[in-house]
Amino acid sequence: MAAPTATRGKDHPQLLVTIRLVLVVALVGLVVLDWVGGGFYRIGNNGASALGPAKLGGALLAIALVVASPRLGSRALPAAGCILAFVSLCLSVVLHMEMSVGVQALGYAEPAALVWLLLVVARRGVPSWAAVAIPLLYLAIVLRPVSVQAKQSTTIFALMYALVALLVLGIGLGTRLLLVDRRRQAAALKLEQRTEFARDLHDFVAHHVTGIVVQAQGAHAIAGRKPELVPPALQRIEQAGSEALTSMRHMVGMLRDADGEVALTPLAGIGEVRSLVEEFSAVGGARARLELEGTFDDLPVEVTTTAHRVVMEALTNVRKHAHGCTEVRVRVKRSGDRLTVRVSDDGRPRHVSQSGFGLKGLNERVGLIGGSVQAGPVTAGGWGVEATLPVSTAGAAVS
Repeated sequence: MAAPTATRGKDHPQLLVTIRLVLVVALVGLVVLDWVGGGFYRIGNNGASALGPAKLGGALLAIALVVASPRLGSRALPAAGCILAFVSLCLSVVLHMEMSVGVQALGYAEPAALVWLLLVVARRGVPSWAAVAIPLLYLAIVLRPVSVQAKQSTTIFALMYALVALLVLGIGLGTRLLLVDRRRQAAALKLEQRTEFARDLHDFVAHHVTGIVVQAQGAHAIAGRKPELVPPALQRIEQAGSEALTSMRHMVGMLRDADGEVALTPLAGIGEVRSLVEEFSAVGGARARLELEGTFDDLPVEVTTTAHRVVMEALTNVRKHAHGCTEVRVRVKRSGDRLTVRVSDDGRPRHVSQSGFGLKGLNERVGLIGGSVQAGPVTAGGWGVEATLPVSTAGAAVS
């Protein structure tokens, strides 16, 4: 996948260079057209005028700024546009004071360069500077045809210039809004990806590490009394460590894959929920049992994956906080268009810290598919976590 990305990255600058080259050639062609038409030397009452070189200089200055515009920053670009527009307006005022023949005062090169600068300023100029540069550039474009004399022909040209400038301004502002929206979407996508990584880190790695800690504590407790049970406990610790390392490598790989798509939550089904419960019981200590009620074959994958995360988080919290717990009951019930996942234990009631990320991440994950989570002490003693997941609308919620 990296090769096509690299190719696109090379083609894009080449296309921009080609566009700029065509633009510069077109502007130079307009300068030649203005020269052949007498726009630079036959603009006075008596033929030649000293204002011809001034007008030529204004056109060349505008073209120079067009050539330099790709290298100008978002502040320098509208500032340069303001300067050029001011020079053009001053030249129009001088032409109005000195000339009497309006047709030769028109020209095409300078207005065309001003139109291009209007486009790029509207597209990427700093808003505060662009708000000043855009009106000045627009006035400089529209007022040049009528700078010498306002009559029918020059007024028509002024209206044509105004329409073209307005169209270009709309294109520039529309492109600007599109780029802003794309940046906003990219930022939102990056934030969602980081949040997903944080959830995965907490759910999977914390689950395995908690198991390692519990098994190590158990091995330490029985080492003196039943040393023959230590090797199996160490073997389970090694397995849990390998699983945690695999999960971390998976997430690091997704972080390093800069060209990849957004990392998705690993998919899981009811079978993976059963494996979670069996692994929990195998560690020792509290015994977990799974109760399934209803049919689960047609459940959307986002529902089963979320149910898997609910059970994983609840079992991890049992290992961490359920003191004196001997039994954990995991119940998954399908009832119509809802799936209820409940995990309860018989340990002593405990205080839950509000600064943890487990329940918060669980609420976020369940909320993505329109579900809800409740957690708290149960009537018979212990602690319970219950998640209600919609089945029929889950696909619509995440799309």
